[in-house]
Amino acid sequence: MRLDWAQFDDVGADRLWIRPLGLLSGGAAAEANASGTAWPLAYARLAYTFVGVFGFRRERRPVSIVASIGELDAWLAGSGARFAERVRRQLVLLSVPRPPWAGFTLDRPLVMGVINVTPDSFSDGGRWFDAERAIAHGFALVEAGADIIDVGGESTRPGAGPLPPGEEVRRVEPVVRALAQAGKVVSIDTRHKDVIEAALAAGARIVNDVSALSDPGSAALVAGSGAAVILMHMQGEPQTMQYDPVYDSTLIEVLEFLDARVAGGVAAGIPREQIAVDPGIGFGKQLVHNLELISGIGAFHTLGCPIVLGVSRKSMIARLSRGEPPEARLPGSLAAALFAVQQGVQVLRVHDVAETRQAVAVWEAIASS
Repeated sequence: MRLDWAQFDDVGADRLWIRPLGLLSGGAAAEANASGTAWPLAYARLAYTFVGVFGFRRERRPVSIVASIGELDAWLAGSGARFAERVRRQLVLLSVPRPPWAGFTLDRPLVMGVINVTPDSFSDGGRWFDAERAIAHGFALVEAGADIIDVGGESTRPGAGPLPPGEEVRRVEPVVRALAQAGKVVSIDTRHKDVIEAALAAGARIVNDVSALSDPGSAALVAGSGAAVILMHMQGEPQTMQYDPVYDSTLIEVLEFLDARVAGGVAAGIPREQIAVDPGIGFGKQLVHNLELISGIGAFHTLGCPIVLGVSRKSMIARLSRGEPPEARLPGSLAAALFAVQQGVQVLRVHDVAETRQAVAVWEAIASS
């Protein structure tokens, strides 16, 4: 069947995106790469044989098509020539291995363990609110296999109100300091410049910002510190973000947002290789939006940054199942994590570290056999 490339005629040359499809792993990926019938994906031992091509037409109408490598090449050599430079750049970014990020080589998925030093987080609010218990939990997560410990002091669950930065610092600073002094890699989960500054001084190596460094001065602070950063997409604020969020195309809009925020970080002096991106599952998104982002997660490789995904215990799992409470959502969390790993996602942010590490290890052994 002949592909209808004409539907892209009114898509702006700078508004086209691609995503890897038809993924292979292990020996099949190696053979396909060697024969030229597939292209390598950023994560080792993966390859893709098809691409999804998509973008906005006039009046923000999304359009998409699935093409083989040969069909894409033929289009770019003909009627799609005006997209050739952009698509070729994205293809390179899909294929080249990522350089080390935050001191980690990205030749395997990293596991980021969550510590909420809060009384009101959606999953474990109050459980680790005491600093000593939070510190002990951090060491337990490392023992269970966490590469990174993500410490947060402000709940960003849907409906949560803002927390004064001073109180947030009081909650997280002793936890960050104790874990960092013990040589653990600590990430600070915050959207406030003052908290970033205090956490970096206490030894945090990564800034995980749900607002993508929107607080004035945050980008310059991170740039001057040499820390790595995770830029996340959120529509609105935690207090109101789930009040009927609307998208014309969730995947395109989140890609465009993060592309702009990465460019802003680079302009502020943050090396691109120190920037990771997170599509922000559940942050200003309904179930259908979350599913679109997870199913299309491979497209975020075109930004040239490591991808972080946090689906662990989130409400979308209960909505797809039987309404289970957060502590009963492990199977769904693992299903999402393994799908993400198959798409080359480099960092999984999870509550259940040992279980995630085991699931990933089994998947990798099967995929590479």
